Amino acid sequence: MSAADSSDGLRRPTLVTLAVVVVTLLALAARLVGLGDRPFHWDEARVGYWSLRFLDTGTFEYRPIAGGPFLYVVERSVLGVVGATDATARGVVAVVGGLSPLVALLFRRREPADAAPPRFGLTDAETVAMAGLLAVSPVLLYYGRFLRGDLPLAVFGLVVVGCGRRVLDADTEAGARPYRYLGAAALACAVATSAFAVGYLVCWLIAAALTVDQRRLVGTGRDARGHIDAAIDRLRGTARSALGAVSVFLVGHLFFYAPRVDGSIRPSVATVETAFLGAARAFYGVRVVGRRQGGEHQLLPYLSAHAETLLAASAVVVGLAAVGFLADRYGRGPTRPVIAFHAYWAGASLLVVPMITEESAAWLTVHTVAPAVVPAAAALGLLARYASRSLARDDAVGVAVAVLVALAVGGQLGVAVMGTAYGPTTPENPLVHHAQPGDDLDPFVSDVAAAIDGNDGVDVLFYGPAFVPTYDDTPARPPVSDTWGNRLPLPWYLERMGAETDGVRGEAELSNLASRPPVIVADASQRSALAARLNGYESSTYRLSLWNREVVVFVR
Repeated sequence: MSAADSSDGLRRPTLVTLAVVVVTLLALAARLVGLGDRPFHWDEARVGYWSLRFLDTGTFEYRPIAGGPFLYVVERSVLGVVGATDATARGVVAVVGGLSPLVALLFRRREPADAAPPRFGLTDAETVAMAGLLAVSPVLLYYGRFLRGDLPLAVFGLVVVGCGRRVLDADTEAGARPYRYLGAAALACAVATSAFAVGYLVCWLIAAALTVDQRRLVGTGRDARGHIDAAIDRLRGTARSALGAVSVFLVGHLFFYAPRVDGSIRPSVATVETAFLGAARAFYGVRVVGRRQGGEHQLLPYLSAHAETLLAASAVVVGLAAVGFLADRYGRGPTRPVIAFHAYWAGASLLVVPMITEESAAWLTVHTVAPAVVPAAAALGLLARYASRSLARDDAVGVAVAVLVALAVGGQLGVAVMGTAYGPTTPENPLVHHAQPGDDLDPFVSDVAAAIDGNDGVDVLFYGPAFVPTYDDTPARPPVSDTWGNRLPLPWYLERMGAETDGVRGEAELSNLASRPPVIVADASQRSALAARLNGYESSTYRLSLWNREVVVFVR
């Protein structure tokens, strides 16, 4: 190898890495700018409220109905350091999503740039393309600015698979060991983020089976079996390395699932039992037994809604993924397992995710788009190679076609991003869920904070049976009553300003109060009746959802 060749071989990975880092910085900026502009969704408010309760009491125990423990454990530390606002609470997810383009480096092929074909990974152009798609895909961008566990689960899932690819591609056990440990840590985080982690395991098994079957079809059965045995041996590694990876996973699982008292984990056999067996029993009881007792739903409506949202918000990524898969599968060159696996993963999620979810919502598309970016990047790599060959042949028509296609793809992505990730919170936005407040709640926060400043006793009183149950409803931990849920997302805002809340169900209880609190919240239908009785109060109306949830707030 000449000195020039050696120099180029050193520069190329550096340039690719630099390009991915630049994309990552842009992705972080895209997620952090204006992060607190949109009011909290009901689900965000639940996570934020229980994180603040954990911060206040130091007590935490995994509750499947409230989602995985990852966000609560991390949010407690973040909110305790930087304070509680919409932006800081969403910052955890925003940073995970903003750093996601770095995951593309796990998929870059290790061979020299002129080696053909690549054994497992993506070319340099495909690596940068994957980073770009992770940065600007509308679904990933929108829910990268949303306090739910879906986006972190998707990112950690890609890290797990990327580390597996690196292990398979390593020449030595020493080179594979760090990725095996990193993959185990990412798997522990993935399991702690969301119950959908179970669906990921199912999708991975389906994708692996279909990828193996494809390899048997395109090659000889004996060669395919040999590759499978070698892959299993490489993934397992030595006994010491396998034990180390299992230990990393178990420690990570214990860290997130162990109950906390006074903010810390108390080392004991009971703690370990609760983190593993107790968490598994709780998950099975809520997510499996509970589903059998009335939580089932028809598959077709959920499946069609999932596909409809994908086409409305991420048609470009889905289309590119289809092109990348078909070109890899049926093109003239050899197929690459990394492309097939992620295409099959995305395809399996189309059925698995709507099947296991309890609610049809736009955030489910995250679990399809995330794996789809790999075959989509392969399609963009095809376009880059076509443009490069056309340029080398001085083919002006070919270059013009490549540029036009690139502009069309980029333009469509830009339009989708501006219409969804940064679009209005209205029903016309396919990514906006009905539990997203239709009004800005900053005036509510300002008015309530000013009204309760210096007040002794109850600060905010909820009025009416819609918000107040017939029994004592102190939400020490989830699950909570439907009437408390009807208050969402207000509990998050009231808890972060330290407001003391109470409730009365009707006029008789309101009349019996020794003194009326500075703030009273009621259903909007009660506005006229209460206005006549609350002299000295000013009222404002807020839409706490896109429809069917309007409240009136009286401030003294």
